[in-house]
Order: sequence, then structure tokens, then C-alpha cells
Amino acid sequence: MFKYILQLIIGIFILAVSTFIAWYEGSAIIDNSLEWKYSTPFTDLFNIDITNGRDISQLDYFVYSAKFQPLFPTIMMVCVLYILSVIGYYLIKRNTNWAIGFWGLTGCICILLSGLIFNSPTIGGRIFFGMTFISGILSMAITVIVWLRNSKHYLIVKTKSL
Repeated sequence: MFKYILQLIIGIFILAVSTFIAWYEGSAIIDNSLEWKYSTPFTDLFNIDITNGRDISQLDYFVYSAKFQPLFPTIMMVCVLYILSVIGYYLIKRNTNWAIGFWGLTGCICILLSGLIFNSPTIGGRIFFGMTFISGILSMAITVIVWLRNSKHYLIVKTKSL
């Protein structure tokens, strides 16, 4: 149990540091008024009119950073996937039914996210599309493998009891 907690603590720490750096890098959108129309989906979602850079939502900083400086947002995504993998591995060892639901939900969310950024013209968008799509496919594959293993184990136990 300690090794899982230690991995989670390290993953969360790296996630926090990379989040802060990505937020800082994304704050450059304040000075780039040409991108206000294309890189501020959260500000648009909250129906805020941008008259100066300070009107932009803090969440849009991450969008801008992911589009144009994708290193730290990519590290953030890898950390989130790593944290989810540690939790998923722990669930597989403890309760396979929970693991099937967890990995299936993770896979669906990743594939849906990849669909949202499918045709991105920026390098950061293409990186995030690839990461989320591959992660979604891998999560779904893990779901199927755990389900098959669980079904096989159930059939063996059921057959032996007859």
C-alpha cells in the first residue's frame, strides 16, 4: 500500500509543479490580442466580453499554453494518466469489477476528449489528440483484458463447482 501512496504523492507533486508552469506560460495570452478570439473557450462559455487581457479566464491560460507551448501541459497530462494508472492498477489487484468500470470510464473520457480536439491546427492540439486517443484506446483494451480475465476466472470457478 505504501508504494502506491508514494507514487501518488510523487505524481501529484509533479502535476502541481507542471500546472503552475503551464499556467504561467499561458498567461502570455494577455498580451496576444490576436488569439483572444481563438484561444478563450472558457471566457466565451462564461459570456464574458474581452476588453483587455485581464478579462480572460484563468482556465484559458491552459488552453493557450497547450496550443503554443505544449511541454508542460503534456507533462500535466502524463501525470494525470500516471495517477489514474496507479489507481487503476490498485483496483485491479483489489476488485476487478471496480477496475473494469474505472478503466472503461477513463477510456470513454479520453476518447471523448480526443474527439473535441480532433482537427486542431496547432502542434499542441495534435499532441493532445494523439495522447488522449491512444490513452483511451489503451484504457479500453485494459478494460477488455480485465473483463476477459475476470470472465475466464468466473467460468473456471463455476465449472469446478459443478
